[in-house]
Amino acid sequence: MTPQQFLTEFGHIASAPNGVQRLREMVLQLAVLGALSEQDLKDGQASTLIDVAARKKREAVEKRLFKSSSKLESLAIEIPREIILPPNWGWVRLLDLGEINPRNECDDELDVSFLPMGAISQGHRGPLLPEKRKWSEIKKGFTHVADGDVILAKITPCFENGKSAVVSGLTNGFGAGTTEIHVFRALPDVVDIGYVYVFLRSPHFALVGESNMTGTAGQKRLPTEYFASRAMPFPPLAEQKRIVAKVDELMALCDKLEALQIKRKAARAVLTKEILGRVASDATVDPQTCLQNLSLLASDVDQVAVLRHTILSLAVQGKLVPQENASQVGVIQVSQDDRRKRALLGAIPKGWTLCYLGRVAQLINGDRGKNYPNKKEYITTGVPFINTGHIESDGRLSVSKMNYLTRQKFDSLRSGKVNRGDLLYCLRGATLGKTAIMDQFDEGAIASSLVIIRFNQAVLRKFAYYYLISPLGRQEIRLFDNGTAQPNLSANSVKKYLLPLPPLAEQKRIVAKVDELMALCDTLEAKLRKASQVQEQLAISSIAALTGIQSQEKETMKAPKTELVARLKIGKKPSTKDQAPLAALLVRHNGELDPKVLWQHSGMERIDDFYHQLKFEMNKGWIVQPEIPSVRVVGEG
Repeated sequence: MTPQQFLTEFGHIASAPNGVQRLREMVLQLAVLGALSEQDLKDGQASTLIDVAARKKREAVEKRLFKSSSKLESLAIEIPREIILPPNWGWVRLLDLGEINPRNECDDELDVSFLPMGAISQGHRGPLLPEKRKWSEIKKGFTHVADGDVILAKITPCFENGKSAVVSGLTNGFGAGTTEIHVFRALPDVVDIGYVYVFLRSPHFALVGESNMTGTAGQKRLPTEYFASRAMPFPPLAEQKRIVAKVDELMALCDKLEALQIKRKAARAVLTKEILGRVASDATVDPQTCLQNLSLLASDVDQVAVLRHTILSLAVQGKLVPQENASQVGVIQVSQDDRRKRALLGAIPKGWTLCYLGRVAQLINGDRGKNYPNKKEYITTGVPFINTGHIESDGRLSVSKMNYLTRQKFDSLRSGKVNRGDLLYCLRGATLGKTAIMDQFDEGAIASSLVIIRFNQAVLRKFAYYYLISPLGRQEIRLFDNGTAQPNLSANSVKKYLLPLPPLAEQKRIVAKVDELMALCDTLEAKLRKASQVQEQLAISSIAALTGIQSQEKETMKAPKTELVARLKIGKKPSTKDQAPLAALLVRHNGELDPKVLWQHSGMERIDDFYHQLKFEMNKGWIVQPEIPSVRVVGEG
């Protein structure tokens, strides 16, 4: 398979979420299933090589050059029935081809290498970063390694992340490493160590390995027995070398694809941010038209987030709706020596007022006295007691996670009592600046990590909320944060926030427009997420159909209520750039499938999504119908 063929067949997978990583896994799986390179009968039979390995192993044991474990030798090889190997391949265990966790014999004063877990890469053929040590320092209490060994991390999450290596470049060729690795040292001329490395990184080994790990959560380990005895598909030596070369070639291609995707995403983000910045700073630009056009530019959820931030910036700078008579708001003085004043006065319309937040709002701290509630006093119903964990990212309170106090306990609190319509503002830690509007309850109490902001009648609470979560409002946090390791604000510092304040009527128009645009962002974000999920599921199902790799994160697909009756066949072959996952599936299944089977392989949860994609590929001529199709209800004759 050439790189061009690879991209033609699997380009749709690369563009899916985590697509390049899935491609890497697929390459490794195809490699150990014999589907990545052509077989050549001139290479001989793997069984002959297995016999040679057995003879060399017996000789090494007799000469005491090889440590044999009766416990491991007694393990039976469990051959997967669902996998059919090429005719000249065989099945073998690692312990049949070499030594498991061998020992080194070195002079105590010899300079050698030490491999902590951090020295082992999780990328394909990633370099080792060993430390130089004396052998006497590390020969006891660590796992011995030498150039030519293959190592594999055995502890979670390093095993799941694929930390492994073909060892090379050790000082004087020897060393030791963390006890959390398995080591394989091959007998000479029976196996290519690069192929062993490919096998250990393949889903055939890794996915089953995860289910065989033992121990408690966070300390799970891959047993030596599994490492030594997992059935390994075993080709002749010449083909092993071809497979390793092909894997390296395709992995390099995957690296280039990933780098290109990162570069393109970064370029799109910069372009989007630059255009949005111009919209936010240029009063001559029509913001609404630009925002509508930019919604077409947003190609992922991250860019929609930038779009939201820009909408908020425009809103609190008076660039989202036209200004009218500003005489409804009286002038509230800001200190003449406040350096922020000049910059903000230039960023807001002349008819607006610039004031300190504390001049138009009352700020109320939570009760910090002896009556402060503790967890033992929480009840299942009553008066809500709100902390930072209850504030959701959308400005609402999480009712399902709410804590409650008795009426008696609530009445005993001296402060921190919140009313419907108040704003709640986080003062500490990772939630610093998160804001919510108290709409779900008529009353409640707050934890000391929050402050209540109760605005007067000159300020619309929704406008104040949008200001506090806008880049302008978030900028105030950086000015007043105490700068310690645990970020903190105080109610007094929040009072000093500068608030750009339009007339009340304009506040209402701004809030209505922001609500409208945020709803459009919600719709756009939902469409992008849905498209991403469909694309990801297509990639997963394509890989599953090709390699047998099944996602462990998805629920079993539900059967459709209707189905097409006519079978589907491949038409003209799609190009590399075409998004034709269903046609690619047909190619891998001899060019023809029952529609229901194709749907199941596609991984799409909704039959409507499948029909939409199928119609698209039929219109392109990639899929054809050998007869006029009809739709029937499943279960009917």
